[in-house]
Parts: sequence; structure tokens; C-alpha cells
Amino acid sequence: MSLPSNFNNSCRKSPLDLFNDPTKPYINVCAPMVRYSKLPFRELVRGYNVDLAYTPMILAKEFKNSSVARDFDFSTSPTDSPLIIQFASNSPVELAKAAELVIGYVDGIDLNCGCPQKWALNEGIGANLMDKPELVKDMIRTIKEGKILLNIGVDFIAIHGRTRRQKSTSPIDLDTIRLCKESLQIPVIANGNVFSLEDANILCENTKVDGVMTARGILKNPALFAGYESTPWECVDRFIKLSLGLGTTHYIFHHHLMYMFEDFMSNAERKTFNTLTSIPAIVDYLGEHYGLQVD
Repeated sequence: MSLPSNFNNSCRKSPLDLFNDPTKPYINVCAPMVRYSKLPFRELVRGYNVDLAYTPMILAKEFKNSSVARDFDFSTSPTDSPLIIQFASNSPVELAKAAELVIGYVDGIDLNCGCPQKWALNEGIGANLMDKPELVKDMIRTIKEGKILLNIGVDFIAIHGRTRRQKSTSPIDLDTIRLCKESLQIPVIANGNVFSLEDANILCENTKVDGVMTARGILKNPALFAGYESTPWECVDRFIKLSLGLGTTHYIFHHHLMYMFEDFMSNAERKTFNTLTSIPAIVDYLGEHYGLQVD
């Protein structure tokens, strides 16, 4: 795992405290995204009113077994808090062992029970777990007992407002999200079709949830929760500098910028940008065409 030399566990914050803030009608959450919600992006969105951030979905078995996987999948910093790490697993033992490795470096552990991708279903993880409530219960109990906590229950839940078979373009089911919120005694975070601050406000208003989560919307516009209708240049500039300072891969760096520039680049410019095969080439291009300055 990539951890800074000045890491201080005393800097950690409890996600549960966020739900008790009387000044906020709901908390703003950056969703777990495969590959994309890594440290530079999390640090970026925290500067634009994100209250709680998740790591990418991480396979607990690989994380437990491989130091290479741990180094690639997980990094954090003293300011990266509150932070939830999301694991995908169907084994209480493997999940608990993976969780033990990050105790003290994250502020919560999330079990993915919703990923509908075919590979995840074939592995028996993600949305497959919706048909196995007893297994989910066992995994949660094992994690809780491993952390020597008194309560076995779930602390809060995030609900994606679609079924596993619905496309991401389908409308979300507001009635079901509202019913879940009314039926549960714990905080509920809602996810789906949030591409603007107005969308987040409407979702909260219609469901009375405690938090609003976004993935595709915040990829396209990391300043969404700060009320920006599109990605401001200052946000792009900060992302580039965070990525260069904290480390990233060309693939992730390139794709983040493709999302952010989606509404600004012409088709011809996008084709040129997509041919850039290294981080220095991308930085040079943005310097020449957008005035990017990197010290």
C-alpha cells in the first residue's frame, strides 16, 4: 500500500459524524468507481464540497494475497478523510483479512453488493450478493468482530436506484429509495442520475435521504457539488498538479481529462487528444492549447 511517511492516524474523521451536521440537509459523496476514484481524484473533489469519498472497488481476495495489488489499488494521505474503502468479496474470511490490512488507514469499510457487470456476477460478487442475505450478514459480522466492535449491524447504506438488469440511462426508482429510507433506522445515501447540484437537491427532496452519491456526474464535472454547471479550468489545472504530485498512470490520467473536457473539445480535437500516449505528451498539449503551466 502506498502510504505517506508523515501519515498520522489521529487525522482520521468518522463518516458517521457527517450525518449529524445540522447545517447540511444531506452529505455529498464521491462514489466508488473502478480505477477512477483514486487518491488524486479524491483530493480534487474534496476541494469542491465532497464530504465523503470512496476508493475504487477493490477485490478483497487479490488485495489480501498480493502486495502488488495493494500498492496499485490503495493509497491515501493525511488529508484523505473521511474515506471508505470498498471491497468486493463473497468470503467472510477473505474480506476480514483484507479489512485487517487497512485498519487505521481508512474510516470505514463498504461491501459491494450492487455491481451488475457480467464478470462480477460470474465471480459470485457484486449484485450476486443480493440473493444471499445470510452471506452478507456473515461477512459484516466477521468484519465487525475483527475490529472488536460491539454492534454487528450496518452503520449506513448506499442505494443505487436501479435493478441489476437496468441500463445506466434508465430513470432511477425514487419511490423505492424513499421506501428504503422510511423503513430503515440508519442513514441512507442515494445514487443515480446526479449530474448537477440541482439533481442532487431534487433527489434528496424526493426521497428524504441523508446523502447523495454520484459517479458519472462527478467524473465529468468534479466541481458538481460546488454548484458549477461544468468543469472549471481551475479544477482541471488542480487535477493535473495533484496527479503529477501524487502519482498516476497514463490511462487513468488521460481518461479523467477526457471526461472533464467532454463538453469543450470538438470532435477533431478529441481525436487528436486521444492519440496522446504519455503523460508528458498530454501536459505539453494542454500547455500549448490551453495555457497549462506546470512548475
